[in-house]
Amino acid sequence: MYVNNKKKACEEVGIRSFEYALPEETTETELIELIGRLNGDPEVDGILCQLPLPKHINEEKILNSIDPSKDADCFHPFNVGRLMIGNPVFQPCTPYGVMELIKESGIEISGKECVVVGRSNIVGKPQAMLLLAQNGTVTICHSKTKNLKEVCKRADILVVAIGKAKFVDASYVKEGAVVIDVGMDRDENGKLCGDVDFESVKEIAGAITPVPGGVGPMTIAMLMRNTVMAAKVAKE
Repeated sequence: MYVNNKKKACEEVGIRSFEYALPEETTETELIELIGRLNGDPEVDGILCQLPLPKHINEEKILNSIDPSKDADCFHPFNVGRLMIGNPVFQPCTPYGVMELIKESGIEISGKECVVVGRSNIVGKPQAMLLLAQNGTVTICHSKTKNLKEVCKRADILVVAIGKAKFVDASYVKEGAVVIDVGMDRDENGKLCGDVDFESVKEIAGAITPVPGGVGPMTIAMLMRNTVMAAKVAKE
């Protein structure tokens, strides 16, 4: 579903997309060779490798093989490093989308207590860096965090990205807080839902994102923006 939505978005904005749906038994060497060809193709401005990969392929080695100037997902260590020092070319699509949601909603980050639940390289860590860059006071929570509920309840801005369906309910949320749900799960009925129990939390949150239809479309929009940025940089 996610890949198809990316392809559809490319069509809508006039970006040509090429999909390489490889069989699961594809070797690490074969995948790196494909990425090498795309790195050298002047017609290709952005490259992404859809994760997760089969267990026999080293994810880090694959992401490192993508040309940093074509790294539309911002997963390459070079681009992650630039993000860390506050001088990014690209920004990771999901955290970038969250920041745009906050900005377009007119919500001030500076001086706010920001809590990020989840410490993945894809969402949690870069999300914290982006909030910090906007002068938020940031706490990152994870599976070893003590008193998680109490920490979450301090948040003016709460970003949840842990991959557990409806894990965060109203008891985790401060009255009037901004709640951003990055999760994409399925509930007991097989219906798409997030990491936040939307129905209970919406009663006390000042603002809340739905799932689906919240962060997901923003992630794809930021992928388009990164690709356009890569094309501009390549032509400078």
